[in-house]
Amino acid sequence: MITLSNIVHRYDDEVVLDIPAFTAAPGSHGLVLGRSGSGKTTLLHLLAGVLRPTRGQVTVAGEDLGALSGDALDRFRGRHIGLVFQQMHLLKTLTVTQNLLMAPYMAGLPHDRERARAVLTSLDLADKADAYPAALSTGQRQRVAIARAVMNRPEVLLADEPTSSLDDVRSVQVLDLLTEQANACEATLLIATHDRRVKDRFPNRLDLDEADARVAEMSW
Repeated sequence: MITLSNIVHRYDDEVVLDIPAFTAAPGSHGLVLGRSGSGKTTLLHLLAGVLRPTRGQVTVAGEDLGALSGDALDRFRGRHIGLVFQQMHLLKTLTVTQNLLMAPYMAGLPHDRERARAVLTSLDLADKADAYPAALSTGQRQRVAIARAVMNRPEVLLADEPTSSLDDVRSVQVLDLLTEQANACEATLLIATHDRRVKDRFPNRLDLDEADARVAEMSW
């Protein structure tokens, strides 16, 4: 479950997000739409606890993120939220498996090599377990980023512009992978995008360009 209540976020004096109320049910999948600069990435960062809103409450998996700070917030994020960034942020000095094992390490969980092997196999990356990121194609690195995001079986999976630089075929493949992995974890999936090619894939949409997103309670 994701719940936003009276969210306003400002950079300096500019309001970049104004969402009175929004709810996403557990296990639901949907898009956060909007043009560049509409606040999509900011919203994902609020949901991940990377940013705190100027005003309002963010609740994820039953936890008020505003009530957490420091190590407690880091542990909660690591255990309950999976993030797929625009920039994949793979550690180039670590192998694929070691990159995946950073997820439980940062969350204070035991290393689970069996889980890492299972996730890599599900994403057709088993033969790349000992490879370094520089030896992978762009598509393979993106799959490793998805694998790392679902390593701890998150309750919420957030993906920021995962198809923005991909052709039509690759875009479909990445959306399929995100959906499959979210289903495997029974996670709520939010994909932030300005890529209108993908909007028909998901009936649930929060469009930050629409006035309704700023004046009404929305849910899916």
